[in-house]
This record gives sequence, structure tokens and C-alpha cells, in this order.
Amino acid sequence: MQYLDRHLTELAIDETYTSTTSTANAQPTLNARNLHKYLSKLLYHRRSKFDPLWNSLLVAGLDEEGAPFLAAADLLGTTFSSPSLATGFGSMLAQPIMRRLVPDEAAVASVTREQAIECIRQCMKVLFYRDARSLDKYSLAVVTKDGVELNEDEKLESQSWAFADRIKGYGTQTV
Repeated sequence: MQYLDRHLTELAIDETYTSTTSTANAQPTLNARNLHKYLSKLLYHRRSKFDPLWNSLLVAGLDEEGAPFLAAADLLGTTFSSPSLATGFGSMLAQPIMRRLVPDEAAVASVTREQAIECIRQCMKVLFYRDARSLDKYSLAVVTKDGVELNEDEKLESQSWAFADRIKGYGTQTV
């Protein structure tokens, strides 16, 4: 991540420098689509050198027209886009939950902010119960035209491992 952080910081500095030295009417070129393209090329370049960055990246934001943008890039430089994306366990366990809410691109426009946040909370609860060693805290970011709202203090509500003593077949239990 430090390698990516260094490149992204350099990219942001270049963007700031060129936007202040160019004409006043120039549009900023650093948007979510361009950032995704840059990161995918960076990942592909490292893969081509047989020194891949073992990261799966999700880029969310607005494109050059101000439309929502969500895309992924993996360690091979492979890119794809979808109405909902996840990495790790989330790609197997949370993605079906999110696809029920937004099965296609047309359904995205009808989803409210509250519905999206509730869907993410449900996904985080499923992921928490899948991994007993995980924490019940997570960060939630909402990206809008007005900016990014980041809440780092989200906590799962009404979760309990009380049902675990009834699960048979694992551990040192006697039947």
C-alpha cells in the first residue's frame, strides 16, 4: 500500500500543480474514471515486471460528466465495473446481498441513501458472523456530488454469538 500511496500522492501533487498553472477554465483531469485507469495501468505494469502488487482495488466516485463511477482492478491489472462490488470474503458473501438491491445499472438510480446504508450494514453483519476473529467495527463511506462522508466509528448492532453453543460438529464438543 505504501507504493500505491506514494504514487497517488505524486499524482495529486501533479494535478494540483497543473491546475493552478493552467488557464482558469480548465477542468480537473483527476476524477474516479481516470484514477481507476491510472491504477489499473500501474498494477498491470507491475505484473508485467513479475513483481505484482497483491491488491484488489475498488474506485468509487464521479466521472468527468459527474455521473457515479464504480470499478475494480486486481493484481493482474484486470478491470471490471458493476453496480455493486466487493473484495475478499465480501465478493463471495456480501455481493449476493447487494445484487438483490441493485441487480443492474438501471436499478441504481432508484436506490435511496438509507437503503444502500442498510444493505451495507446487513452485509457487514453476515461477514462478521462468517469470521469469528473479526471485529464488530468498520468504516462506512458515502460518496456524493457534495463530497465524501466518512464514518469510521460504525459498529454492528444487536449482534451476539449466543447461538454458537448449539452448533455441533466443530471444535472439542461432545455429542
